[in-house]
Amino acid sequence: MIRAALIRHGPTDWNEQKRIQGRADRALSAAGREAVGRWTLPAGLDGLDWFASPLRRARETAEILGLVPAAAPELIEMDWGAWEGMRSADLRVRYGAEFTRRTGMGLDMRPHDGESPRELRARVAGWLAGRAAAGRDCGAVCHQGVIRAALSLATGWDMIAAPPLRMEWAAAQVFAVDAGGGVRLDRANVMLDGS
Repeated sequence: MIRAALIRHGPTDWNEQKRIQGRADRALSAAGREAVGRWTLPAGLDGLDWFASPLRRARETAEILGLVPAAAPELIEMDWGAWEGMRSADLRVRYGAEFTRRTGMGLDMRPHDGESPRELRARVAGWLAGRAAAGRDCGAVCHQGVIRAALSLATGWDMIAAPPLRMEWAAAQVFAVDAGGGVRLDRANVMLDGS
């Protein structure tokens, strides 16, 4: 059994504007860099094998935290296809009832030309199983979608109803992964900002 601590990258300008980022390679905003500058890894999360999504916002967050992570392409954010850069209100105007129908599909929701949460979850499950096979506790700086996928694996959440818990941004979500790739939530909202 290993532990895997997942940390969401700091805020970007698109987060602040409520735009869907997906694979768009946005840098942290000035406010995002300032926020991450106040984060510290709590005891127990130091000394892990650290990884990061290849997207700039995750790599910058890791750097500010003083981490030197290995790249983990499997932890890139979900591909939101034609929806990237858009706001929910814009999508409702553009796609109407089709947007509502798709977003109600939970794990099987698929943005136009994008990836489904179920596909993302399979990618995350494979990465977690690989880390369990390596037998070493790890941490990763990644994305909200990746962490939601891990939460779905751990709890059976189908992404139709609200998440089973509120995940704080300035926090690590710690999962336990067994040798067979089974995932459970070990500790939620291990705060990074001292709150």
